Amino acid sequence: MVDAPSAFSLPQRIIHWGMVLLIGFNLLFADGMSRWGHLVRRGETPTADQVASANIHAYVGIAILGLAALRLMLRLVQGAPEEPPGEPPLLKLASKVSHVAFYALFFAMPLSGIAAYYFGAQAVGSIHSGPLKMLMWVLIGIHVAAALLHQFYWRTDVMKRMTTG
Repeated sequence: MVDAPSAFSLPQRIIHWGMVLLIGFNLLFADGMSRWGHLVRRGETPTADQVASANIHAYVGIAILGLAALRLMLRLVQGAPEEPPGEPPLLKLASKVSHVAFYALFFAMPLSGIAAYYFGAQAVGSIHSGPLKMLMWVLIGIHVAAALLHQFYWRTDVMKRMTTG
């Protein structure tokens, strides 16, 4: 591990924002996959459009998995900026826990989706589209709120480190 940089590298920032877009897409447009799963569970045959819609969701999830692996490797090699000085210890701990949870979900969601879609693991699919999806939404809300708190209340450079560097 290297010394903590003052900002995230350009590749780290590009991957972060690319994952934001892909994860947002899959969270907001999961209906095609849901519809496909509903039809398959009832023994019905999905239409070509429904299969295509489910495939798009799956391919985006696989892209997220690949980016997550690359992101984790970059974080291990390049490091990440330290928390701003003066941040309360409890919030530093919350930040670390939420980031570990994000990274766990970056892998758990695509892998559970792959297990459900390609291998028919319906119980895993229920976990994927239920608790894991809800946890992702909660973490995103907390993450955005924390970034805004840093930017506008504490006036730190936390948002700058992931935008302009």
